Amino acid sequence: MGKPTGFMEYPREIPANRSVSLRVLDWNEFHAHLADDKLRRQAARCMDCGVPFCQSACPVNNLIPEWNDLIYKDQWKQAIMRLWSTNNFPEFTGRVCPAPCEGSCVLGINEPPVTIKNIEQAIIDHAWENGWVIPRPPAIRTGKKVAVIGSGPAGLAAADQLNKAGHAVTVFERSDRVGGLLMYGIPNMKLDKLAVVERRTRLMEQEGVKFVVNIHVGVHVDVHELMHEFDAMILACGATQPRDLKVPGRELQGIHLAVPFLSANTKSLLDSNLRDGHYISAKAKDVIIIGGGDTGTDCIGTSLRHGCRSLVNFEVLPRPPVCRAPDNPWPQWPRVLRTDYGHEEAAARFGNDPRHYCLLTREFMGDEHGHVRAVKTIDVQWTGTNGKFCLAEVPGTEKIWPANLVLLAMGFLGPEDTIAKRLGLETDARSNFKADYGQYATSIEGVFAAGDCRRGQSLVVWAIHEGRGAARQCDLYLMGHTELP
Repeated sequence: MGKPTGFMEYPREIPANRSVSLRVLDWNEFHAHLADDKLRRQAARCMDCGVPFCQSACPVNNLIPEWNDLIYKDQWKQAIMRLWSTNNFPEFTGRVCPAPCEGSCVLGINEPPVTIKNIEQAIIDHAWENGWVIPRPPAIRTGKKVAVIGSGPAGLAAADQLNKAGHAVTVFERSDRVGGLLMYGIPNMKLDKLAVVERRTRLMEQEGVKFVVNIHVGVHVDVHELMHEFDAMILACGATQPRDLKVPGRELQGIHLAVPFLSANTKSLLDSNLRDGHYISAKAKDVIIIGGGDTGTDCIGTSLRHGCRSLVNFEVLPRPPVCRAPDNPWPQWPRVLRTDYGHEEAAARFGNDPRHYCLLTREFMGDEHGHVRAVKTIDVQWTGTNGKFCLAEVPGTEKIWPANLVLLAMGFLGPEDTIAKRLGLETDARSNFKADYGQYATSIEGVFAAGDCRRGQSLVVWAIHEGRGAARQCDLYLMGHTELP
């Protein structure tokens, strides 16, 4: 380890994001870096634990203590090589991952944890800036062809690994741009599409991966024809079936699912800098966002940049505690209150945190033109023990909130069933494509599944992990052996 006493000498320090008052005026990334000398001090806080719980908590098992030590020693090139050994796309995870590694950092037992996520992003950004990220096509081709359906993080990771193994990989994407969730599910200010996502996919093309866009497999192309054309197939379609809210008034205009709202905004931004008007605008509107996860936060940030008149965010669950509860000990993921970028921006704009907890939506109320004008809610209480909880409405707490734009950000139920029906694919009780973890093989020979379509809605870093795992099993199926990690 670089400095045995570093964790006692240096406090946790994270880079200050761009000013809230300025960043809401544009769609540029708000991330920033510490100066190299400060970053080295943060890396010195790593304790090089005998059992690296951070590494175990990381879905891709990043070698965190190793590259922390290398950064402390100012060995940036060696650090990126260690980072690449486990993670194909650290520029994605360094920006959008919630950092479960930090929740399991041993230093975090009684001190603020090591700034692992910031160090990871700095390593890969430094590598791009210094020209160390270059095309590395495989020296030998196997003659085998693999189709990857979906170009989100799982599909990209699978394609990248299989291409490294020498297979000819074609990625099919139904949207007009490559990236799936990375391109259209996450706003530009959180993950830059041109400077980060397209930069990486262009590199993959230079290494030999073929991307085919505007092709919805199972609709535009017969999936059985692809099975005859390719030696194997990996399904990485995501969990894109949204959870809806079936309450009275749901048919009113002005009520939208979150992902179409976010996707249309990003597409219009990339196509015309929002000049074409082909998006759902929150400008001068009273906005209510139902759902308190990352997607809800992205709806907050997007609505603010449109110039909404007011904004509130409903969550049916209770407000999390500020510190770990007794039933949530280290090294579990800390279920605590977090203030994300959108909450910070809303508080700066309107003077208070936009989140309201323990609220159940009972009805959408419309005007004479069939457009939503308000949302009726009621407070709820949660009761129960031993992990079994139920909610009860609190009589007399009904409230009507003005709204002429409502965004539903309540998560996803599973993958769409188009491909499963066409193939006769076996699914599990939650409608996900059935494939055992670690094996990734579906009920159809030569067809593998990875990411959210297999495990359900999850994190980008889990999708990368599963894409890598499915690629390994696919390579084993094709060649009888594999050297992929």
